[in-house]
Amino acid sequence: MSQPARVLLSGFGDESAHSKSAELQFAALAAMGLQYYSLRFIDTGEGVKNVMQLTPPEIHRVLELQAEYGLRVATIGSPIGKVKLLDVEDGTSNRYVPFSTYLKNEVPRVCELAHAFDTNLVRGFSFYHPRGTDLRKCLPQAIEQLGQIAEHCASEGIVFGLEVEANLIGQDGTTLAEIHHQVAHPSLVLVFDAANLLCQGMSTDDVYREYRAMQPGIGWIHIKDYRNPTIVQRQSHVEEEQLRNFVPADRGQCGHEMILRDFRDHLPSLTQTMHDRGIPGVFLDLEPHVKGGGQFGGFSGPDGMGVALRGLCRVLDYVGISYHLRNHDDILAARG
Repeated sequence: MSQPARVLLSGFGDESAHSKSAELQFAALAAMGLQYYSLRFIDTGEGVKNVMQLTPPEIHRVLELQAEYGLRVATIGSPIGKVKLLDVEDGTSNRYVPFSTYLKNEVPRVCELAHAFDTNLVRGFSFYHPRGTDLRKCLPQAIEQLGQIAEHCASEGIVFGLEVEANLIGQDGTTLAEIHHQVAHPSLVLVFDAANLLCQGMSTDDVYREYRAMQPGIGWIHIKDYRNPTIVQRQSHVEEEQLRNFVPADRGQCGHEMILRDFRDHLPSLTQTMHDRGIPGVFLDLEPHVKGGGQFGGFSGPDGMGVALRGLCRVLDYVGISYHLRNHDDILAARG
């Protein structure tokens, strides 16, 4: 008998608390019923830091607090790959790091963090090509560098998830699918995010086509939706800090119902693949941005996260995908 279609729900913790306080993040996530979260920005009492900058005492404090609230890390929401591919002035503030330095310092660091937080999943990106240039010309170099990142992650037992996002080389599903095919490494998977496509001026049908292109390589999915207030032309560059039209998954134009209905059929085999890699299942990771988003994160607040979670659950119920939220037995087990 085949396994039922089932997902694990998680959410970016920093979306739930304006101050990014660890305790406020965890209290909100636990109250929503989540047992997993993605770690990106957090404040343990020493100021807000990206996960990459956490000190050993801060890591220890996060681990203590998440245990107190019955939470586990689903993914490290790292910024790996969100740097310039080439050292070219293009009018953006994106930083450039020589790849040899990047591979020596930042990639091992994110693997170290994954081990510290007991997860095998790291989210990353596909590098920025110079603004206004043809991304196809940069594709071979990006593929070569991403292959090296995947190889290092594999040596540490880590799966590197490449997210689709505007302005990067992998700004659409077709390009990411080509990267995935050419890198051809089991430690490189794709992370689908429908709103990151729609906000570029794509239609609902376009978003579905890009999802289908990515589908064979998808490892997990970020959940946020978008509603364009006016007709928008396809854009080669998106001013991410100006995006203000994110909505829950049952309110937008991304077509999550259609996407998740298709994804349901692939869940049993993908779940088995994840189990074989020591990963507890297939994550749908809430990153709703319902109170605003930008290049390096977004904010929803505890109320916005709750609304977004309920919206996602309504879509999942409708398409026939089951999901886990903590229940009374989980609370009793946590008590010991």
